[in-house]
Amino acid sequence: MKTVLVTGGAGFIGSNFVEFIFRKYQNYKILVLDALTYAGSIENIPVYIRDSDRFEFWYGEVNNLDIVSDLVSKSDIVVHFAAETHVARSLYSHRSFFITDVLGTQSVTNAVLKYSDRIERFIHISTSEVYGTAAYEPMNEEHPLSPTSPYAAAKAGADRLVYSYIAAYGIPAVIIRPFNNYGRRQHLEKLIPRFITSCILGEPLTIHGDGSAYRDWVHTEDTARAVDLAIHCPLDKVGGECFNIGTGKQFSVIEIAKNISSKFGVEENFDFIPERYGQVQQHISSTEKAEKVLGFKTSISFEEGLEKTIQWYKENRPLWEKQIPLRRVPVKRRDGSVIWY
Repeated sequence: MKTVLVTGGAGFIGSNFVEFIFRKYQNYKILVLDALTYAGSIENIPVYIRDSDRFEFWYGEVNNLDIVSDLVSKSDIVVHFAAETHVARSLYSHRSFFITDVLGTQSVTNAVLKYSDRIERFIHISTSEVYGTAAYEPMNEEHPLSPTSPYAAAKAGADRLVYSYIAAYGIPAVIIRPFNNYGRRQHLEKLIPRFITSCILGEPLTIHGDGSAYRDWVHTEDTARAVDLAIHCPLDKVGGECFNIGTGKQFSVIEIAKNISSKFGVEENFDFIPERYGQVQQHISSTEKAEKVLGFKTSISFEEGLEKTIQWYKENRPLWEKQIPLRRVPVKRRDGSVIWY
């Protein structure tokens, strides 16, 4: 039986990954380390997993060096999701992003080095936000890193920190850069669940700027499958490599707002507010390297994924209603005024 440590496993993408590997590998034991911040919840992990003898939950943060070291020492595979992740919140609360995303990553990476005699694979979950706005399209793994928000800068620091341990010590690490994830259990601060729940609540859909910014949207189940492939591909093929995880297709914010409104059969009711600082205007992934090396290609179309996501929020209102007060944060603008993003 292999043991997989998942940091941030009670968060959005982490919990979906935990569910994926728990169901796929009957001989895997899963350890989850999570600080249960505002964006994480033990309820994100299904009861049938929590009740299993193949699962252990550990409450704690990645900057607790003792607990990280202890858990890594028991593991064969480490998947590091734990991070502060929201652009607007990083404009409101900068320092916590660097403490968690950079120093926390160093804690985990150093523990992997300490127990490198038993760690078979270390998967670091980075983000496409490290690239900033596309200098060319589609964006491949060689695209310059040009982060435009404190969140993106912290993740870029973590990304390169892991790479430095690969280069200096040869740890068996792979860096994954997912593009914009969406799916069940995502926090309401993020765009797609915010739009969906605004329709459910009968509210206007808040759009930053004119809504022309576009992204590559990848369903979280596809991301889980990509991480699984990165774990199980031969190390000589993937060790030390970075992989974009995206669809190679793009949809703008205004397109998504209109699409979701139409699925609810409601009139378009949009509230346009000033553009968010650090906004990434265009963002689309090259899929070539992931297809060639990992054998990965997304299997869930945006339309199918959006339908599944809407259905989940319709059916699980008690799970997300408690997040309503946390959807927005106050950000001070350059002129001293405050706007809620």
